[in-house]
Amino acid sequence: MTERIETIVETELPVDEVLRIRRHRLMTDGASVEELEKQGKRIGIVTGIHGDELEGQFVCYELSRRIKAEPESLSGIVDIYPAMNPFGIDNITRGIPAFDLDMNRLFPGNRNGDMNEYIAAEIMKDMRGMALCLDIHASNIFLTEVPQIRINELHKERLVPLAKKANVDLIWVHGASTVLESTFAYSLNDRGIDTLVVEMGVGMRITKSYGEQMTEGIFSLMAELGIWKGEVSEIREPVLSNDEKGEDVYYLNAKTSGIFLKEKHHGRMVAKGESIGTIVNPLTGEILEEVTAPGNGWLFTIREYPVVDEGSLVGRILKRYG
Repeated sequence: MTERIETIVETELPVDEVLRIRRHRLMTDGASVEELEKQGKRIGIVTGIHGDELEGQFVCYELSRRIKAEPESLSGIVDIYPAMNPFGIDNITRGIPAFDLDMNRLFPGNRNGDMNEYIAAEIMKDMRGMALCLDIHASNIFLTEVPQIRINELHKERLVPLAKKANVDLIWVHGASTVLESTFAYSLNDRGIDTLVVEMGVGMRITKSYGEQMTEGIFSLMAELGIWKGEVSEIREPVLSNDEKGEDVYYLNAKTSGIFLKEKHHGRMVAKGESIGTIVNPLTGEILEEVTAPGNGWLFTIREYPVVDEGSLVGRILKRYG
């Protein structure tokens, strides 16, 4: 097995600094990159597009560790990109510091544009020849999510069969939105590179059990593509939500401002009228609102950060379990 750390794009910055985005390539011996790409045996693991989403960092580590422990089972190329937005990770910010930009709204980029557009274009260039890419995100600091794959309805025929092998709890097919057209995953899927968007856990934290679950899913996908010949654990059967019209999910929004005290954890069933949590006023000692389930279903998102304003999302419930 060949192992290389390579820079896929770099650009000079003020004060003699350089921005570098690096790739960790693990590749079987005995075949060229071109041959393996023609055979559909190249997979990419991308994370760190949002600097405050760290769940994918453990996945990158664990995937590398396990492949290096069993190199004889590798039969293709695994490209790992742990930090697409290194400045964001260094500064614990969602976007690109100093530019006030969401990197996931810059794709497919422009080689003749500004620095950030150029970086996005070079990232897209490095993805050419890939059979499958996983774009791993966490939730933000406010919410925590069960491991799930979100798929734009435009690409569901290609992506849902792959997502079913990824060991996630939920596959959420959602309606198209114009803003999605500037995301990394949409841009790759639009160019025929199958890309799955993973959302799991919570911002600024690492949930080890979710990382292990996702790593097992990646090995399952690698085996499906013929990239991995080793043992693969049994994967779980995900719930599939075809929520193209936005009618399959209850959205729980705060009706008042205060402190949200959750009573239910995500990943459990709830019944209509069951308490999800309360919003309280710590100054007066009052309960301002009882947040209850509007119907039967599966609580797959819950508020993690307790401070809420009127309209803040405090949870999501999948109705299909009702």
